[in-house]
Amino acid sequence: MPPDDANGQRHVVVVGGGFAGVGCVRRLVRHRDVRVTLVDQNNYHQFQPLLYQVATSQLAPSDVAYSLRKLFEGEENVRVKLGQVASLDPETRSLTTTEGEHIAGDDLVLAAGSQPNFFHTAGADEHAFPLYSLDDAQRLRSRILAVFEEADRDHDLIAQGALNFVVVGGGPTGVELAGALADLVHDTMTGEYPDLPVTSVQIHLVDLGHALLGPFSDKAHDYVSKVLTRKGVRIHLGVAVTEVAAGHVTLGDGTVIRTRCVVWGGGIMAPPLAAASGLPRGRGGRIDVQPDLTVQGAPGVYAIGDVANIPAPDGGTHPQLGSVALQSGTWAADNIRAGVAGKPRTSFHYHDKGIMAMIGRGAAIAEVGEHRHELHGAIAFSAWLGVHASLMSGVRNRVDAFITWGSDYFTSHRGPQILDRADAARIDWDQDREPLAAP
Repeated sequence: MPPDDANGQRHVVVVGGGFAGVGCVRRLVRHRDVRVTLVDQNNYHQFQPLLYQVATSQLAPSDVAYSLRKLFEGEENVRVKLGQVASLDPETRSLTTTEGEHIAGDDLVLAAGSQPNFFHTAGADEHAFPLYSLDDAQRLRSRILAVFEEADRDHDLIAQGALNFVVVGGGPTGVELAGALADLVHDTMTGEYPDLPVTSVQIHLVDLGHALLGPFSDKAHDYVSKVLTRKGVRIHLGVAVTEVAAGHVTLGDGTVIRTRCVVWGGGIMAPPLAAASGLPRGRGGRIDVQPDLTVQGAPGVYAIGDVANIPAPDGGTHPQLGSVALQSGTWAADNIRAGVAGKPRTSFHYHDKGIMAMIGRGAAIAEVGEHRHELHGAIAFSAWLGVHASLMSGVRNRVDAFITWGSDYFTSHRGPQILDRADAARIDWDQDREPLAAP
């Protein structure tokens, strides 16, 4: 297909400014015979692996978000468009935003990310707090701070679960959030709320599986459980959450936990854009792609990152990880360039550098290298810091994050403990209130 520009530039439209979309655009901007239009509903790139640190007041929102326009400032062949995609036409490789703007290109790259998967759990979509976007993190932070403020005002609310927290999901999101929340409670809140019995706080981590951080080794599973248990986290494995209500959570074994803060890290699925595209979909509602990241029957259309089911060598699909998304973005860009040059596209090959998770202050687990060399404790913590800092966008973000991490590691001080999401901080304590036993 010939380029659409009279000056010979091929126009590539990229939907989504996450790891996959940014990785694709960064690769394409090196070539002046290509121009790119990046469309996203936000004007910033968010660093999802650190959202839990925003939620627990370790980092400020500005530490994990970076302006997309600033990211590509000075790149004459990139245009950033703020907009929500209302419809897609894969045949013409075009989209229309909710504001009515129509954008078409020679190639269309879908990198729209994901959304929470509540697995039809009763009440979860209404009452749980997911943790998949910057706004999610800020809302959760406000809810965490709100229950402490409310309980400090009225200690009777503790009986209604004001100081009980339930984290759903034993993957990296749930484990990292539970560890950070335990640190926040025991190292910071005890000093900031001297009149509140902070020792009565309960943190529950619930997962249907039989081990935390499933992809890790059995040794790692034991290490994670011991660290979290030492921090006071109560672990419920092999049990599902069957209901999330305004004032309680019900587990599959009949256990009822009074709480006003349920964090959902129980899984992700494709965003509505995947279904609206009309393209073939598979597991999780994600778009099925061919090994070269193109969509069968849709010439010039690519799907990358969390929105795609990307074939893996073992016959399955690659996991929804930031590293997979970033690498698939650069690979899609190279395949677009190959098509322009009349060369064959190549099958995506993921370079697995390992997996890692932070479990709290100074505690981390990492499995690195081809043979999954396992690291625990301070060494793993250092590896975690280096990897995450290297992936962050913008020098200032890296510097600010390292300063904050250092302060958090050596002191009990936490950063932006601000109630800036009024809707999340507002709690109706009369809703789903448990009758108090008669004296």
